[in-house]
Amino acid sequence: MTMKITVCMGSSCFARGNDRNLEFIENYIKDNGLEAEIELSGARCEGKCATGPNIYVNGVEYNEVDEDKIREILSAVKK
Repeated sequence: MTMKITVCMGSSCFARGNDRNLEFIENYIKDNGLEAEIELSGARCEGKCATGPNIYVNGVEYNEVDEDKIREILSAVKK
C-alpha cells in the first residue's frame, strides 16, 4: 500500500519549518529507496496555521511536525 504524504506549503507552515521538513522527507524517501511506497505532494494553506507546521499522511493530520516526528511516521512504512 502506498503512503500518501501531503506537506502544507502555506506561508506560515513553510516559514515555521515545512521548508526543511519537505527536504528531510525527500531525502528520507531517496536514501531508503521508498520512491514506490510513498507519494509526496504539497498543499495550499489549510487554514490551520496556529498548529503548524502541518503534514497529512493518508489523510491523517499531524501538527507541529519536526524531523523527529517525521522520522517516526516514516519508519512505519519502512518495515
